[in-house]
Amino acid sequence: MQDLSQAPNSALEAALAELEPLFGTRLSRAVALREQHARDMSWHVAPLPDAVVFVQSTAEVQAVMRICHRHAVPVIAFGAGSSLEGHIHAPKGGISLDLSGMNRILQLNAEDLDVTVEAGVTREALNAHLRDTGLFFPIDPGANATLGGMAATRASGTNAVRYGTMATNVLALEVVLPDGRLIRTGTRARKSAAGYDLTHLFVGSEGTLGVITAVTLRLYGIPETISAAVCAFDSLEGAVQTTILAIQIGIPMARIELLDEVQIAAVNQDSGLGLPEAATLFLEFHGSPEGVAEQVRLFGELAEANGGQGFRWATATEERTALWKARHHALFAAKGLRPGCEVFISDVCVPISAMAGAIVEVQRDIRDNGLTAPILGHVGDGNFHVLFLMDPADADEIARIKAVNGRMIDRALAVGGTCTGEHGVGVGKKAYLRKEQGEAVDLMAAIKAAIDPSGIMNPGKIFDPLP
Repeated sequence: MQDLSQAPNSALEAALAELEPLFGTRLSRAVALREQHARDMSWHVAPLPDAVVFVQSTAEVQAVMRICHRHAVPVIAFGAGSSLEGHIHAPKGGISLDLSGMNRILQLNAEDLDVTVEAGVTREALNAHLRDTGLFFPIDPGANATLGGMAATRASGTNAVRYGTMATNVLALEVVLPDGRLIRTGTRARKSAAGYDLTHLFVGSEGTLGVITAVTLRLYGIPETISAAVCAFDSLEGAVQTTILAIQIGIPMARIELLDEVQIAAVNQDSGLGLPEAATLFLEFHGSPEGVAEQVRLFGELAEANGGQGFRWATATEERTALWKARHHALFAAKGLRPGCEVFISDVCVPISAMAGAIVEVQRDIRDNGLTAPILGHVGDGNFHVLFLMDPADADEIARIKAVNGRMIDRALAVGGTCTGEHGVGVGKKAYLRKEQGEAVDLMAAIKAAIDPSGIMNPGKIFDPLP
């Protein structure tokens, strides 16, 4: 951790002098808390905020923003700290605004299949609340992230192939702007032609335009039948080709995840699954009993034709939970391959027809550079992750990792892909965003400057300010 606070001391102290009477013990300058609120799941060096403020209402968020805006003190919204590209780091110091106490379910409209929640509600807490309604919220990035944070980073996950991402499941937002004004974007209606789509301007803005304080989300009925399985393949190309064909003929898989042989070895070691160490698909099918049976039959035929080694089923709820828990713990399992290591995590997304080639090429590059890096991906939408295991004290190894990562991103861009499918830009993908979007980044910076002219909202993320 590094304390790189750059906020002018007089301005910071003036802001804190106004905040302390309002928040009392809910404002802290303790180093341990500041470190906790600067640390996410990424490998990036984590500069610390100057203080942490725990808010419990939208009105309190407005109060913080008015004071910080007046004194030009940076504000970094904090949810669960599960981001992957340094989103919550504080390169200019300032205030870490902890929204975890804003954890109320505000309005459930079961008949309309929507719910409005405060930003600090986690996805697991929401689904626990919905359990007796027959409804669920499907976006599952793995971590028990807050829904405000998931909206801010345009999160995705294992269910995206069927249910979409946060971008398609956020109907409306409540947002506090940098100067403390409160706006509401969108409505509970399923479509609108009224003005600019401000909801989706803030979804994915990574806290650089305002603080999301409430989110209205689409809900879905819990499927009558859920079946999960794993299927190993003779080759990675066979696994991806099976997926492509399944999507082309319209098999509505709910989840279809690819783990390469290195990641399977890690999962076996961590979870004791005993799977063949080969490219493997983790699958889940949702629907009626008859519909699921037909999906399974069709997918099985495609898998067999492409080197699939047969399904291993997880039929009971406990077995399915264990299977997906193993998948979601892939990062921690990977660390077990090299105890004491840190993980440099990266992701790209490509058209699914290019996915097999993209993964094979990065696997070759990993081997040629003497690295250990399991690969897993949401193969149904062309998004895959590389978990580079690294010694943070080995400058040569870090340089090789960065070079391999850069070539992987360049290849993704060359086939019409993106530098990040779901991790976001944060501090880690800024240079690659410029490669991908070109002059459009200047338009993003102009929008940022118009909404946040003082540059206090999560500075240093996505792109650098306009000169």
